[in-house]
Amino acid sequence: MTISETPGGPAPQGRRTIPLTEIALPHECPRPVRLYVLARAPYFLGLDEPELDRIDARMRTLTFSPDTPIYRAGEPAESLYVVAEGRVKLSQVTVDGTETVTDLLVPGELFGSMSSLGEPFHHQTASALVGTCVLRIDQDAFRTVLAEQPRIALRVLDDVAARLARAETDIGSHGSATVEQRVASTLLRLADKLGEDRGGEGILLEVPLSRADLAGLTRSTPESVSRVMSRWKKQGLIDSGRRWTALKDMARLEELRDAAG
Repeated sequence: MTISETPGGPAPQGRRTIPLTEIALPHECPRPVRLYVLARAPYFLGLDEPELDRIDARMRTLTFSPDTPIYRAGEPAESLYVVAEGRVKLSQVTVDGTETVTDLLVPGELFGSMSSLGEPFHHQTASALVGTCVLRIDQDAFRTVLAEQPRIALRVLDDVAARLARAETDIGSHGSATVEQRVASTLLRLADKLGEDRGGEGILLEVPLSRADLAGLTRSTPESVSRVMSRWKKQGLIDSGRRWTALKDMARLEELRDAAG
């Protein structure tokens, strides 16, 4: 259920860290946060404040409680979204009915699709992992933005081409990589996105990530992932709890990720 829906609004000066902790709901995502994340979204990099203002005016702010779907697989794809605060989980359902997580998104990341970008229906379900605020722009409004900003249109074309290339690369790399390599690669990627450096305690991923979720992200099985994580925990490479994972030996994880198959 959508908790609130309010129009969008302007921009911050300097650098600011948007907290990844859960926001209190109901919540109105403030204008400085909206402009901050828009300025860092890949399509809108380099735009000045008046240009960002015009884009923001065409967007709507939506907030969602944890585990609430933003859209579901199979629904018409008519909007693009930007994570403003919180975290979003992308998932698919396998043929046996199991939900498989395919990505975790943090503030500044784009998701969703549109028929005008070649995807008439959503292939994945997007859900709020914690209390989350997102910005949404609908298809007609986005087409207006593309007409006004040709450089954004070029970035969109580049992004579509990159997604196709990445999909082909992922198929090949996952076929040849070991489970250890996939798990290490996924944990390191998540550390770059949402890790918090706790010094001697390691890099903390404060996110409810089950073995099944990690299996989906690594395109492996929960049993294989559990064996790897248990072994690494005994070796002191990681530690974990119900809603967190700590990467304690980044250098070793990087070695495992880069090891020859």
